[in-house]
Amino acid sequence: MDIKNIKSKIFNIGNFNDFNTLALQIFHYQYHHNAVYHKFIDLLPVNINNITSCLDIPCLPVEFFKSYDIRCLSDSPELIFKSSGTTSSTPGRHYIFSKALYEESLLNGFSIFFGRPENYMIFALVPDYISVPESSLAFMLDFLIRKSAAVESGFYLNRDSELIPLLNSSPGRKKILFGTTYALMDFSEKYQLDLNDTIVIETGGMKGRRKEITREEMHLALRKKLNVNKIYSEYSMCELMSQAYSVEKGLYTSPPWMKIRIREINDPFTHSGSGKSGGINIIDLANLYTCSFISTKDIGILHDDGSFEVLGRFDYSDIRGCSLLS
Repeated sequence: MDIKNIKSKIFNIGNFNDFNTLALQIFHYQYHHNAVYHKFIDLLPVNINNITSCLDIPCLPVEFFKSYDIRCLSDSPELIFKSSGTTSSTPGRHYIFSKALYEESLLNGFSIFFGRPENYMIFALVPDYISVPESSLAFMLDFLIRKSAAVESGFYLNRDSELIPLLNSSPGRKKILFGTTYALMDFSEKYQLDLNDTIVIETGGMKGRRKEITREEMHLALRKKLNVNKIYSEYSMCELMSQAYSVEKGLYTSPPWMKIRIREINDPFTHSGSGKSGGINIIDLANLYTCSFISTKDIGILHDDGSFEVLGRFDYSDIRGCSLLS
């Protein structure tokens, strides 16, 4: 199997047939080269030769990233990202064997929704990558900040006095403010701000930091306090190489190389119909050297147009990590 040829096609998917063909090729590659995934598949009542649709490819529970080395290569990884669970929980580990592939996924995904990062001033209300080098979120934002052509772009957590003048000035310049939910809420409640010319993107994460509220309540509060028409959202996790974004109404859209499926809550091998809630399964073809087929602990709804909602987490799952970044 020509893995270089497969890699070259990931970001050139034009339709579902392209996605399906590539997903099946990656599935067979990972089955034969990922020992953990291979054993997992062999324990299931499936014949891999009978799988002709990516929708039927079994998804590996994300918890396996906590206990096993999920890899297709014997090489040393170029990066290692860890999930930020509770202090008593074991973090998931995601080995990145190609930093270039990860950055290509980041850049292509961001550009689909917002255009090139070079066109923006990009501010982040999260700890910087030097402080948390195992955070995939910090890496993503560090990459976008470095791609930005603006010298003002940077990490501004606990640097309010420097950030506010930048947000209030520079008329006509395109600005993006990223932040974890709790950081954006804290920031919005301290100051009277008018960010009507700024794209505000929340990256999730508030549990364990503040009183829990619904996403709708949180977005409404942020819109009022920041004087913006809408709040954008980003959805990913350390075990993925790609991100989905929500432009409005809490509806996320994935890039062409990433697809969402919804499984029945009480039967992980049965898919839920459109509009029904269930566990979120993700196919991320950019996860070429680990596992592209992941069963998450998030609960969501998939709509007919391919957009999806994230409703919450299974009760027994760990707290979502970005809320615990400090």
